[in-house]
Amino acid sequence: MDASAAVPPPFPAHVAIIMDGNGRWATRRGLARHAGHVAGARAVRRVVEAARSLGIRTLTLYAFSADNWKRPPHEVSGLMGLFAEYLRAERDRCRAHGIRVTIFGRRDRLARALRDAIEEVERDTAHGAAMELRIAIDYSARDAIVRAAALAGATWPDREPATGERFAQLLARATHARAAPPDVDLLIRTGGEHRLSDFLLWECAWAELVFLDRAWPEFCATDLEDALAEFQRRERRFGALVPVDARSA
Repeated sequence: MDASAAVPPPFPAHVAIIMDGNGRWATRRGLARHAGHVAGARAVRRVVEAARSLGIRTLTLYAFSADNWKRPPHEVSGLMGLFAEYLRAERDRCRAHGIRVTIFGRRDRLARALRDAIEEVERDTAHGAAMELRIAIDYSARDAIVRAAALAGATWPDREPATGERFAQLLARATHARAAPPDVDLLIRTGGEHRLSDFLLWECAWAELVFLDRAWPEFCATDLEDALAEFQRRERRFGALVPVDARSA
């Protein structure tokens, strides 16, 4: 048996998704933008179930950026209510399927009802071991890096070396995350835009990027599988050279 044939293709342990296109999806159909966000919440359920069944260990979703506060107040209010409703509706399902839910980002600007829903879902799913579902709400990667740097200046004695691992832990503290996640292997963005939009800038240092024209409410398990297949076709060198026999494999 050829030894190279026994080497499985790489599989991403951490997949992150920028869920873009809800509003445009609704507008094209003559619907209110909120209808697009409701359809987007249904897509979240589909994708979480697919990721769990495919063996993805960590799934991170970009739900609401710090810059999204600039949107009309009625749209923001509707989104916040939808977030709380989703977390409470999916709590038991996530717990039953071993999915640990973590919400990260700022919390001081969120309504009390949403903060309560976050605390409940995190507490009730804390023992999930099959997959971690991380949802970014009121999140900015730049803001997180600045906050982590301030924490580093206040907590690191001069004699202790600064390392990437320790800084990642401070990033987690700065965004109320339970622990530093593994680096992102695959980043998917829907909606046709080709940028990171201040999302996981530190964690995506070596991520493979896949941009799709499909709006988030249309995203399904097949799209996730296609993105995973694209990831497995790519050659990941991390700055090094890959031996010829490895490329042949």
